[in-house]
Amino acid sequence: MFYYLLKYVVLGPLLKLVFRPRIEGLEHVPESGAAIVAGNHLSFSDHFLLPAVLKRRITFLAKAEYFTGPGIKGRLTAAFFRSAGQIPVDRSGKEAGQAAIREGLGVLSKDELLGIYPEGTRSHDGRLYKGKVGVAVMALKARVPVIPCAMIGTFEAQPPGKVVPTLHPVRIRFGEPLDFSRYEGMENEKAILRAVTDEIMYAILTLSEQEYVDQYAAVVKAEEAAAKEKARKFPRMPLR
Repeated sequence: MFYYLLKYVVLGPLLKLVFRPRIEGLEHVPESGAAIVAGNHLSFSDHFLLPAVLKRRITFLAKAEYFTGPGIKGRLTAAFFRSAGQIPVDRSGKEAGQAAIREGLGVLSKDELLGIYPEGTRSHDGRLYKGKVGVAVMALKARVPVIPCAMIGTFEAQPPGKVVPTLHPVRIRFGEPLDFSRYEGMENEKAILRAVTDEIMYAILTLSEQEYVDQYAAVVKAEEAAAKEKARKFPRMPLR
């Protein structure tokens, strides 16, 4: 109930008024039945813009940190995500990936739309990074199509770290559904999972026209953070 209140009364109209998103390819999203909407992830606002423009309800696998934040802000954020039907997923530990897959398959088993960002985290620089294979596992196990989606302009409107978004043109593109029925029964083969994931990421790249980086975003973020920390601790002395 709260989901539809946000979508049609509170948040949805406000988002459409502020961002005025231009939608392309919405006809590619099936009107019924289970499917995965896989997109790039550029901004916190992606979580809200995508549900606002879809006719059907979509459930995202949201990082657990959104549900465990401290203070009043943390409690409000957690209440919002729970009320909107989003599912917390712990991304730490060996079982994190399996837990996310189980939750995602549960959504798909109810013939619902599942939203997922294969990169696993927001892009910190606007580029598209290598996808994780969880999306391929779910697509093959549930035997559902994958609809590629590209958010364009949300990074400029609200990049990571920016609380209040700025006015910037936003486009949301949906591509033709990707059918992986030819790989039925191969969800445990690593090479197949990698091939399926790469095909999904290429479809997203074609829609978004981003620069592609063949590395995981989390790895690049960690390397850059480590380099900054090293530079802070051991600054280069000026040459005399």
